[in-house]
Formats: sequence, C-alpha cells, structure tokens
Amino acid sequence: MKGYQLDLQELPLFRDVSVEEVERFIVSTGASVKRYAKNTRILKAYEPNGNIGVIVEGQAQVIAEDRFGNESIGHNLERGAMMGSASAILPEFQSNNNTSIETLTDVIVLWVSYRSLLVAGPKLGRTHGLVMRNLLEAFCSKNVMMMEKIQLLSQKTLRERLIVYLLQREGRCSSERVKVPGRVQLAKEIECNRSALTREIAAMKDEGILLVGEDWLQLNKERIGC
Repeated sequence: MKGYQLDLQELPLFRDVSVEEVERFIVSTGASVKRYAKNTRILKAYEPNGNIGVIVEGQAQVIAEDRFGNESIGHNLERGAMMGSASAILPEFQSNNNTSIETLTDVIVLWVSYRSLLVAGPKLGRTHGLVMRNLLEAFCSKNVMMMEKIQLLSQKTLRERLIVYLLQREGRCSSERVKVPGRVQLAKEIECNRSALTREIAAMKDEGILLVGEDWLQLNKERIGC
C-alpha cells in the first residue's frame, strides 16, 4: 500500500518529511501497514514486541493490566499516536510491561521495526534525523500524558477528578466544548463508578457548573473560579 494513499506524510512521525521521503523510509525500514477490527488487542501486556506502531486511522485505548488480570483504562489513541515504543526500545523490561492496546474502532496501523530504524540511518540521511527528532518529541508528549493521568487520579473527589479531566482535554483540543465518550467509557477513563459519574454530571449541570450535550461537556469557568 502506497504511503501517499493514507497521507502518511501528514502523521507527526513524518513532520517535515516529503511524500517521496516517506516512501523511501518505508522501503528502507521494511515498515508495514496493517488493518485491525474493532475490539482487537493489537499489543498485549507482558508479550515481546520489537515494533513501534503509529495509528494511521481509527481509535484505540491504552489498558494497564496487572498479573491478577485487573485492568485500568488509560488514555485514548487517535491518528498519529504512537505505541509499543517502550517494549521495542527496552526489550529487557518486556516481562514487566503491563500495557495493552485495544482498538475502539476499526484501525489502520503503521508498524516500524525499531532495529531496522536504527540501522537505516546511512540510507536515509536527512529523513532519518527528522524521524528520530519527531520520535523524541512524541516520547516527551507521552510523558506529559502520564503526568496528567497521575494528576487526575490524585484528586480527592469525583467532581474534582471530572473538572481536571475536562481541563486537560480542553488544553489538547483547544476548545472549551470537550467531546467525551459514553458514560461507561468515561467512567473507565477517570476510574470511577458509572452510576456515581452520571449522578455527579447531573448535579453539576443543575448547579450551573457544567453544560451537557449529547456527546460533549463544557465547564462554566466562572462557577469554578478558573
């Protein structure tokens, strides 16, 4: 499949890289594009992985899984998001890697072998430097998201947790009106009881703190002092 057919050059991994350079990168690294159906685990916790994945189309979510089978939902992944980096770059820690990736929709993923990426430098020249720069920026962004998750879960009340969640999402989408998943998925993301979340949203709406749409929520900043 040709990269230009999927607009791969528009992915954050290929920022400042031309269509022709993307095609040469795919050939030089042996990268592949694969399709996955909804509700498929495309990466599994504790299993070996040598590839860095980039979502080309669709949505997936990060799931943390302990040795007892307990799961907690992390952040969502959309077009351009990367996955599998830690297990690919640090294979000695794969046995402790508790992260799975599960698709929320049908998904297309670009897979790049980390080993092939390292040795492709002489063949790719400038392109290799740009891709490695973009990778480093993506890793830093992932660290920011992890810190946001810690901040979210450290809140003492469900109301505080929901407010922090919406403020974080506002920052990412540059819009006060935040598109949110269904109540079941939202409860998983902020790790609370769905019924309690539904009651809290209704209470915040009645108090004028929250505007509620079919698939969006918006904070009334004046009422929360932001």
